[in-house]
Amino acid sequence: MMNETGPLGHTYPRGFASDNYSGAHPEVLEALAGASRGHASSYGYDPFTQALTQRLRDELGAETGVFPVFNGTAANVLGLQTLIRPYQAVLCPSSAHLNEDECGAPERWLGIKLWDVPTEDGKLRPADIEACLHGRGDEHRVQVAAVSITQPTEWGTLYSVAEIQALSACCRKHGLWLHMDGARISNAVAALGRPLREITVDAGVDVMSFGGTKNGLVFGELVLTFRPELAKEMLYFRKQMGQLHSKMRFISAQFLAFFEGDLWLKSAGHANAMAAALSAGSAGLKGVELAYPTQVNGVFACIPKDWIAPLQAQKPFYIFDPGRNMARWMCSFDTEMGEVEEFLEALRGMG
Repeated sequence: MMNETGPLGHTYPRGFASDNYSGAHPEVLEALAGASRGHASSYGYDPFTQALTQRLRDELGAETGVFPVFNGTAANVLGLQTLIRPYQAVLCPSSAHLNEDECGAPERWLGIKLWDVPTEDGKLRPADIEACLHGRGDEHRVQVAAVSITQPTEWGTLYSVAEIQALSACCRKHGLWLHMDGARISNAVAALGRPLREITVDAGVDVMSFGGTKNGLVFGELVLTFRPELAKEMLYFRKQMGQLHSKMRFISAQFLAFFEGDLWLKSAGHANAMAAALSAGSAGLKGVELAYPTQVNGVFACIPKDWIAPLQAQKPFYIFDPGRNMARWMCSFDTEMGEVEEFLEALRGMG
């Protein structure tokens, strides 16, 4: 599989480093071009944003708040801002993107504490939550107010509907909010084969981010709120954080194309299938140990240290845990089977 040469003469290596490395889906690019014709009202008062809002309310409920923003970090911070005050804490897995890869954005912008909880597979359980509540009501201790989960997790594992419901029930019991980081929610929905509503609002999620750039959008994410009281201040929070796009139609038009004909699920399903093929092909190879089950579009494998540089030279990828030499191989909506087979051949050649 040849690398592609871009308009500046740069050779763009195709590999398994990140689903952010892939380009935009052609249908999304067409939607962007279409949105550029003529004039439209700014700051979200355009027909594209209105249509997107109605589309999601039809699916998720009439009280759903729909707030397009530029990126995932802002989407997560804004979602949490509706739930929490500076003397409070958000419980999340230690491995969460929110904890490890947001450069301290929640703490910086909200003045809160992220209370990270070690887990074996990236998933929180009700017992993990209850173990952290002993200081509630004590003015000397930070007060837990919300729980954040990632679906799918940073390790590529999935929460079942029943697991989300159990977490929600625990949160309700203790007066906590439930936030979901849905940067790859499309891959989760495609893998579970359940409606988006069933694994979010109906399962008890209060607010979530909905990612698009990892699945074929140029830019743009959504903050979705499922309680009317949570949407009231979001307009002002979004403006203050510099996330109110004046030409919001260019975010919304991409999401409309995303949902048209279930493009979001077809793209995510393809990425999941490519990862499944890569996982199945590498599982029995000498020197390769799968660290977690492959449930969405990422394969996590421990490999010998001296394999890393030669393999990365052929197909870029990241090492997620240097202590275990654990590689992460991510597949995208445009990953081709030939690329998977090439990489499997390279793995076989290392053994």
